[in-house]
Amino acid sequence: MIDLVDLLDALNNRGLRYYYNLHSNTLANMSVSRGETQLLDSGAILLNTSPHTGRAAKDRFLVRNQSSLTDVHWSNVNKPVENEQFDLLINDVKKYLCRRDLFIVDRYVCADESQGLKVRFVLEMACHALFVNNMFLDSNESTIETFNPDITVFHAPLMNAVNGEYGLRSGTAVEINLDNRIVVIVGTLYSGEIKKSVFSLLNYILPKRSVLPMHCSANIGSDGDTALFFGLSGTGKTTLSADKKRRLIGDDEHGWGENGVFNLEGGCYAKVINISNDNEPEICAAINKPDVLLENVDMSSGIIDFTSSRITENTRASYPVDYMSGFVASGSGGHPQNIFFLSADAFGVLPPISRLTVEQTIYYFLSGYTSKLAGVEQGIVEPEATFSPCFSEPFLVFNPIKYAEMLMFMINSHNVSGWLVNTGWHRGEYGEGTRIDISVTRSLIDAVLTGKIDNVEYMVDPVFGLHVPLQCSDVDEKLLIPRELWGDKHKYDKSSYRLACAFEHNFRKYQDEVSDDIRLSGPQV
Repeated sequence: MIDLVDLLDALNNRGLRYYYNLHSNTLANMSVSRGETQLLDSGAILLNTSPHTGRAAKDRFLVRNQSSLTDVHWSNVNKPVENEQFDLLINDVKKYLCRRDLFIVDRYVCADESQGLKVRFVLEMACHALFVNNMFLDSNESTIETFNPDITVFHAPLMNAVNGEYGLRSGTAVEINLDNRIVVIVGTLYSGEIKKSVFSLLNYILPKRSVLPMHCSANIGSDGDTALFFGLSGTGKTTLSADKKRRLIGDDEHGWGENGVFNLEGGCYAKVINISNDNEPEICAAINKPDVLLENVDMSSGIIDFTSSRITENTRASYPVDYMSGFVASGSGGHPQNIFFLSADAFGVLPPISRLTVEQTIYYFLSGYTSKLAGVEQGIVEPEATFSPCFSEPFLVFNPIKYAEMLMFMINSHNVSGWLVNTGWHRGEYGEGTRIDISVTRSLIDAVLTGKIDNVEYMVDPVFGLHVPLQCSDVDEKLLIPRELWGDKHKYDKSSYRLACAFEHNFRKYQDEVSDDIRLSGPQV
């Protein structure tokens, strides 16, 4: 197999170059001059990643070898590829890369230095080198010879992996070798593959160090209280953690170990469809700075249009976390006091906020609920419940139960409160009701973080068993009980039953792996 030294020698012999740890502004300008991106007035650059405007989930594979054979929770998410096929692919990728100028970027992950891992990225495009600069933590080492990577990522988005011997379904491949900690990405320009492949590796490495990897955002209050926000795409994870009253630790990936919570990354990858200065002023300010990488935002009219989904709903912006006002420079915080699970409930039946018992916290963590929306995805004609264990199924390596057990240990050890937050619909299902206003959600979360609803009266939802506050300062009490907002109570009951059945059906796969207390803490139908 060609190693990095051989690859660089091959470049030199062909009169080609490699660029090492270039400054972000240099990379942005190079990406424009090389025709990869378009320069905007703000100094940001715009990349169109079509046809891949999201992760190629069906083309992601984990290498099956001696250690991963028993460690990995094999599934339709964690699909195996044989070691010999991986070796063939990566050798061909290196042969491909040594025929063009390359960008090599050395960074690290895990803001907690005791957990830090060095990551080397070998890339063919300047715009993706900029993405790496934006998203990962700066390395103190400055030479290619002295940096000894723990993880290596080979990125060849313009290569087409068409060789049938690779064992692939298409010309696109995202393959992760857990043993030697190598990632190879081929045939997709979508930058999110880079960060999520590294996150997948961390979901394997960190639990072995007794650190819980989490797909969540995190912030910290003036009193040093840390809060975590779990949620799938579109639930408000990035938006709600960007709070002018609190400092941002990170917007997407964190670890929780014996020293507390820490960011795994050094940047943000915000979804920016319909972003507005009224609702997300901090993010809007951040993405209008130089060297931001915008992905798939429509500019067909000659003006950036954040409201347009012409290319995709999944428009993104990549920028360093220090572009956010009030960010936490250390990238770390103490053990959290509160954990929020964000669910965009399109059935319109979940309360806007509910307090969870420890058992319910584990139940809803394993469930990882949100909704697919009618009219947004082909074939969806009414709201459809979707479940992603630990709010992170595409990136989990072990059985979800392992991560849930780690979370329960940390919750019990540090007396953490769990909350379920509906950032979706009320007054009816999606298409009939309305989206819960973000200002209402912010007020409810603020009430939790400031202790304003610690001692108010609660009621228990008869179907979901959730503890629902009956009053909250700054929020109309009528908004707290969803059934009261529906004109047709029978229709509410029917929708509530439908969602409860979906929870019960989804959780059957865990019923023999959790305690009765956890199993019975969910909806009862």
